[in-house]
Amino acid sequence: MLPLINAVPGLVWAYRIMPETGRAERLPVDCAPAALKDGAGFIWLHLNLADVHVGAFLESFPGLTDAARAALTTHETHATLAADDRLLFGTLVDFQREFDAATRDIGWLHFALSDRIIITTRLQPIRSIDPVRTAIEKNAARYARPMQIFEALVAEFQRGIMSTVLELTDELNVIEDIVYDSELRDERRRLAPVRRVVVRLHRHLRTMLALMRRAAAADDEDKPADFDDVVDRLANRLEAADNDVYALQERARLLHEEIDSKLSSETNRHLYILSLMTAFLLPPSLVTGFFGMNTSSLPFAGGIGGTAYALTAIVLSILAAWWLLRRAGIL
Repeated sequence: MLPLINAVPGLVWAYRIMPETGRAERLPVDCAPAALKDGAGFIWLHLNLADVHVGAFLESFPGLTDAARAALTTHETHATLAADDRLLFGTLVDFQREFDAATRDIGWLHFALSDRIIITTRLQPIRSIDPVRTAIEKNAARYARPMQIFEALVAEFQRGIMSTVLELTDELNVIEDIVYDSELRDERRRLAPVRRVVVRLHRHLRTMLALMRRAAAADDEDKPADFDDVVDRLANRLEAADNDVYALQERARLLHEEIDSKLSSETNRHLYILSLMTAFLLPPSLVTGFFGMNTSSLPFAGGIGGTAYALTAIVLSILAAWWLLRRAGIL
């Protein structure tokens, strides 16, 4: 039985989707749990985990296993996917969304679905949710089963990745033009956020692909209907996105290496100049040090012209140092 409370806690929205009539009826925010009972079509229930009563509501929600309830209420930050007793549940990675725009911060969408209902929960607003909801309102006939909403959510996440890849590509293009310009500029500070986003996306994509393949290997009696076909399509989508992300990751890595190489070359050039200056100044330093000794019988100490002779010795020592460096092939 559904819990005897006046309203569904943490309800963001609830839809009763009726593919036969091509309609999606949005239930009121203050709808009672009794409105979620069996009827035409199936239910999509989207909950906000910021409400502390969501866990108690799901504890008594019919048709959910303990593992599915744990997946819907977890606060762990890693992707999961499992199939058991004709239920599919887990955590999907996605981008967080602010009030006015999507961000590049990673968010987590928890879900559980059967043949009659799909429940999604989140702590922060998620980017992929609103486009899927809008698509259902426009054409509910395309979504005959909860599994198709799950597919739409993952596909929308993939489209978000491709959009992010294009944005990051534009940023790398700007950085690349600066790096290969004749003027040396350290762009590592601008490159670091790009590399961080790309690395995280690649890691989460590989994890999701591995989870889907592992779930596809489960027994058929544990998986919902059409699960294998959906997983094949989603795996192809995510594999293509991961290839683009990996290519971007390699490009960012090569740019970082190029920046390091140019900075190292510039540092070596400065050290080379300092070494030459030291080599040129060392002989004059010996001359001035010799004539600066407070000892008796120094050359040119008496008479006139001693300073000129010392300056001549300094110039000759510099020329001798230059000749030796040229002969050694250093200059």
